[in-house]
Amino acid sequence: MKTLELKIPPLALMILFGTGMWAVSRLLPVGYFVIPGRMALSGTTFLVGAVVALLGVMAFRAAGTTVDPRTPEQSRNLVVRGVYRYTRNPMYLGFLLMLVGWGLFLGSVFAALLLPLFVLYMNRFQIKPEERHMQALFGGAYSRYTSEVGRWL
Repeated sequence: MKTLELKIPPLALMILFGTGMWAVSRLLPVGYFVIPGRMALSGTTFLVGAVVALLGVMAFRAAGTTVDPRTPEQSRNLVVRGVYRYTRNPMYLGFLLMLVGWGLFLGSVFAALLLPLFVLYMNRFQIKPEERHMQALFGGAYSRYTSEVGRWL
């Protein structure tokens, strides 16, 4: 399973899961839900996710460190300011929120079942390998940071 670690760009994973959600919602014509204001909630959740992800990218760029999660060894600085005070993974949290918004738009319970799979995949094949690299690069400073700020929230 190590062969999947840090191999697929997270943006591509988000698109892949979003496409899977769409396919599931079309293949299973049952399990649809109606929530008052669903479209507004969907759009707002998607937009909040995009902003959170963008804030993460901007913080990395401002710190002069890589935004390519496939090469964590190229990290130059431990970013703990801005949105990183609230989540260690704002880009991934943003992607998850965007997928939640997409799931609300689709209105399919079965499509929404892919959301936990996205979190599990990201934790195992993206975040944990990144955390190993960050621990090796930044040692005690990273340990303190992880004790103060949650992985997702």
